[in-house]
Amino acid sequence: MSENRWEGIDEFVAVAECSQFTAAAERLGVSSSHVSRQIVRLEERLQTRLLYRSTRRVTLTEAGQTFLQHCQRLQDGREEALRAVGDLTSEPKGMLRMTCAVAYGERFIVPLVTRFMGLYPQLRIDIELSNRQLDLVHEGLDLAIRLGRLQDSRLVATRLAPRRMYLCASPSYLERYGRPHSLSELSRHNCLIGSSDIWQLEQNGREFSQRVQGNWRCNSGQAVLDAALQGVGLCQLPDYYVLEHLHSGALISLLEAHQPPNTAVWALYPQQRHLSPKVRKLVDFLKVGLAERPEYRE
Repeated sequence: MSENRWEGIDEFVAVAECSQFTAAAERLGVSSSHVSRQIVRLEERLQTRLLYRSTRRVTLTEAGQTFLQHCQRLQDGREEALRAVGDLTSEPKGMLRMTCAVAYGERFIVPLVTRFMGLYPQLRIDIELSNRQLDLVHEGLDLAIRLGRLQDSRLVATRLAPRRMYLCASPSYLERYGRPHSLSELSRHNCLIGSSDIWQLEQNGREFSQRVQGNWRCNSGQAVLDAALQGVGLCQLPDYYVLEHLHSGALISLLEAHQPPNTAVWALYPQQRHLSPKVRKLVDFLKVGLAERPEYRE
């Protein structure tokens, strides 16, 4: 019968961390003699001394210090593997804290999250709708839904849905002021400014930022849309605001060759080895739910 190569590792780590055989035995729920016997066998297998023993405390040899670091990583990996397998069949439960932009969250995310909660009665959800990009780690958030391009490389990202920006205006505005046919003509038009006066555009396959100007500004996408529909000026808005109005003819898409490449709707969560069931299953649910909406079946 071959030796169990894992024998003695838990005992060794416990003694190294407690600096005593008695305290290590109490932590493991076994006798001190059992701990001592396992470590002696471990040292025999390794053919090296791991511990200096005295009547009062135990200290690590140089080999013991090196071995301890590897054993602690082995323990962490073993526990992570056990959690990963267990989580595959676990139901989401406990608190899940998340954030999303206000307008997109109200229209798309919150209704799906509410449906998700109905499937898992042990789950509690705390949603903060904010147009500020909250720090997930600092704020203790499990999940963020972000739109556009990602900037925080510390976070893990899953693409939930496409997102396309449209530059457009109403027929009444174009009748009065004409239709722009080049990027240089944008400066002659009244541009409706939302949360930023920088528009993302593309030229010769390269994306660039262009500052625009106009006599109207509001940090609400819905308000920008309403002003565009009333013929106040040009707007640049995401697909979910304007597609319905482009189809009906209430808005006209402009400078399509210069529209920026597709961005996306993202689920972001703090870096970690294994996603908890509640986050993983909610992200999957959101991806399927968004794909079923008419805005994303285009």
